This record gives sequence, structure tokens and C-alpha cells, in this order.
Amino acid sequence: MTASQRRSTGLTGELLGKTLGYARERDYTGWDYGDGMSSRLLQALPVDNKWVNIAVQETIKRAPINVRPLFLVEQRRNYKGTAMFTMANLAAHELELGEGSGVDYGREAHDLAEWLVEERTPGYAGFCGAHRHEIQHLDIKGLPSYPDMVSTAYAVRALLAAHDAGLDTGEADYAETVRSVADFIDEDLEYEEIDDGARMKYVPAWSSDHYTLNAVALGGVTLLELGARFGGDHRERGEKLLDYVVSCQRPEGGWMYRDPPSASHLSMDNHHNGFIIESLLRHRELTGADRYAGVLDDALAFYREELFTDDGAPNWDESNSYPRDINAAAQGIIVFSRAGEFAAAERIIDWVLGTLYAGDGKFRFRRERFFTRRVTLMRWCEASMAYALATYLDQRTSSA
Repeated sequence: MTASQRRSTGLTGELLGKTLGYARERDYTGWDYGDGMSSRLLQALPVDNKWVNIAVQETIKRAPINVRPLFLVEQRRNYKGTAMFTMANLAAHELELGEGSGVDYGREAHDLAEWLVEERTPGYAGFCGAHRHEIQHLDIKGLPSYPDMVSTAYAVRALLAAHDAGLDTGEADYAETVRSVADFIDEDLEYEEIDDGARMKYVPAWSSDHYTLNAVALGGVTLLELGARFGGDHRERGEKLLDYVVSCQRPEGGWMYRDPPSASHLSMDNHHNGFIIESLLRHRELTGADRYAGVLDDALAFYREELFTDDGAPNWDESNSYPRDINAAAQGIIVFSRAGEFAAAERIIDWVLGTLYAGDGKFRFRRERFFTRRVTLMRWCEASMAYALATYLDQRTSSA
């Protein structure tokens, strides 16, 4: 490792420590991106009206300043966020960042992993987890009892990593605990094989008239994670899900949010494309195969050239620069680190530090064209950046 690389990893390790410290001091609990329905003022109303719910939810989400305290929005742990904090603490433990600091990152990772096991969503065919707030959609209200593939995928990844590190010293065997996620995918998310591979729902309660592509990709990788440890047909079925996602790749190299594209207002937005690319990179890590090499080349070229600027700023999608979102930046760090493009990851880190970093491990939400949304969201900002920095450090040191 060169002197420049040592300096880069050393500074990033210090930043990871501060980011985890900010979250740890708050017990990994805070406001979240879609938490408006947790407003105690809204809950106190004598009626439950979809349009009132949407008005309050979207006002809280889109206000240029943080109005959550005014609306008495509850601060909670997020399930996906806790999984990312688990993996970030585990990386800090393995990198020995706690030496001389008095912080036991291994204990933090263990306690968070235990929380993931305790707070999994009951009543479904297999292991799963859910968003912690109600969310009002146009067609349905999402409830904390509705598990989703994205939250579940990150929890599976975190618990398997904790198992591999020997942290499951209590009653639960983390690997055995998450093994049943395959049943959740099969039965509750309605895994279905088709000509182009296989597809599945994002949330059990959702309609089957559209498919959320990043969730399908994460479902595929989750099965690959099981296959790498337990064998069976998990790899084959996981690759069928990834094959379906690959079949939806656009000529430009990216992916629309849903299939069919008309089922969402989102286009080829930044962070959801990042989830898909990370999933394909993770396939290569888990299997050692280049099944998606050509697809990855095109996807990374689109991601690099259309969804990020030369100085590391994340574009919103292929047509819009703003808003520039902290979650997109974090996902970019993860993708480019896993792809071995460390200079690109470092440019994004530098952009974040110059634009959305408030100091002491605290990150801001978004840079709009003319102002910055200064709210700090525990999952969207802190957990995402902690996991991104941990991924960069892990991949950087592994490649040295």
C-alpha cells in the first residue's frame, strides 16, 4: 500500500469512527426519509384519510427545513439501517479501529445483530424484516407489519457476516435464523419462473402488476448468499432472478425503477441503479463467475458517465442533476469500491465532505440546486455513509 493509500484509508477510518460514534450516541435511532406518518399530530386526528396522510407525509418529506419536531414525528430504529450499522461496526472491529478508543465495535455489531433477530417480522413463511413506519401510498398504506425484500436482504447479509465473524454466541445461530428467507421469497413474495428468468414481489401486500427491479436483484443476491453457505438450488434460482433484471437493462446501460416502467414516476435514478450494479458485482464475488461481465461493463459505464460528475457529485437520474442525494453518493462509494475503482469512490467521498458533511460524523440529506436540506436522517444519511465508508475500507485494504 502506497503512502497515499495509507493516508486515504487512515482518514476514512477516522471518518467511519466518527460516523459510528454519532449513531452510537443516539442508540442508532433517529428520523427517517419516509417517517411522516409517525407524526403524533397526524395520529391524533379523529379521521384516517388517505389524502390527509399524503399531504402531511409529503410536507414533512419535502419541506426545505426539518419540520419533524413541529409535527412530533417519532424517532425510531430502521431495520435496514440497523443492518448497515451492524456491518459497519463489524468492519470497524475487523479493521481494529477501536484500539485506544475504548469502543468495542465487535460488541456493538453483536448487539445490533441480536436486535435484527429479535425485531424480525413474525407471521410469514420465513425470515424477513420491515420498514418501521407507516407509509401512505396512492393505492395502499404500508404498515410496519409488512416486510419488504430490501430491508430483509440487508438483514440477511448483516447476520451472515456476523455469523462468519463468530458473533452469534448466544441462543441464535444467525445463519440458521436467516436460512428460511428462501421460504419468504417463495411463498410470500411469490417467486415465479418465466421465460426471462424469475421474478418476485417487493412487498407481500403489493400488487403483482409491476416488479421493482432493485428489489428483485437483492432477492437474487440473497439466494446466492444462501447458496454459498448451504448449497442446494439457491444459486440457480438466484441467478434466474438476476437474469430477469438483466433482461430489463436499457440500451443506455441502466435500469428503470420498475417493470413496466410506466408503473413508477422514477426513471433511471442513481441509487436504485447502484443497488442493481452492486448485486451483479456481489454475484461475481460469491460465485467467482463472469456470467454478467458484459452487462456490468455497460452498467458501470452508464453509472460512471451519466449518474456522476467528474468531481464525484451524484446526479439524480440520467436527465436531472438535482437533487444530489447523500444516499446516492453512499451507494456510489459502495459500487465503485466493489468494482475496484477506488479513485472514483474517493472523489465521491471528497464531494460529500465538501458538500454534505456537517462535522463530527454528521451528514446532511440533500443538495438542491439553490440550497441544502440540512436534516440528518439516521438510516438515509448515517447508516448509508457508515456502510459505504466501511465497504471502501474493506475493499481497499483487501486489494492492497
